[in-house]
Amino acid sequence: MSEGLLELARTVGLEAAAFVKTSRPPGRVEVADTKSSPTDVVTQIDRASEELIRARIKTARPDDGFVGEEGADLIGTSGIDWVVDPIDGTVNFVYGIPTYAVSIAARQDGVVVVGYVVNIASGGEWGAIRGAGSWRYDGDERITLTAPAVTRVDHALVATGFNYVPEVRTKQAQAVARFLPHIRDIRRTGSAALDLCALAEGHFDAYVEQGLKEWDLAAGGLVASESGLLLSGLDGEPNERLVMAAHPSIAEEYFALVRACGF
Repeated sequence: MSEGLLELARTVGLEAAAFVKTSRPPGRVEVADTKSSPTDVVTQIDRASEELIRARIKTARPDDGFVGEEGADLIGTSGIDWVVDPIDGTVNFVYGIPTYAVSIAARQDGVVVVGYVVNIASGGEWGAIRGAGSWRYDGDERITLTAPAVTRVDHALVATGFNYVPEVRTKQAQAVARFLPHIRDIRRTGSAALDLCALAEGHFDAYVEQGLKEWDLAAGGLVASESGLLLSGLDGEPNERLVMAAHPSIAEEYFALVRACGF
């Protein structure tokens, strides 16, 4: 069943990515609304992308549930729920920075079993099935991802992101100030889903972020974990309070550092 779910996620994800790409006007995109703060934005294209994804999935699987960033949740009866971010990295999308993605995951009885992420601007694609690995797509060929081992935390390049609520950002800045002397450097690309896929590819050595919603984490998190990385949170499970990811070779030391710095 997981292969069928992934095939649907990829088909719908590619259609949504093409829609977003062709709908984007030249220059900056007009902001339709804000969410957690005046700088946390949403566009009409976000909403239209989610409506497209929801309609395609409900047509194919009418008994499934649906959890999306921009609309009301739908309760299903099949045990399968779809967790969708129609544009992960909306601020990048608004400014024309080519790092924003469609992220689609399927959960079975609350457990993410399938993840698919496509970079709308570049066309890069990643997929994962729980227990079967993760990969980057080259056309229809799957290039298996095996995250490389890391030998030293102090040489780690770490991907991160920051909350849009000023009070939270202030605390995060203080944690980063304590954190930076102990690692190589940090990168903030603006899309958690793409960060986690890049981590699985070995473009980063570790990851930390607070405030991720389930649609930010579900698909990219599965790609990362199925590549051999460990994901954790403040009390064990990654969640909105904290998401940490690293190779098992440094995970214990890295997770301890993140906690000690006050993330």
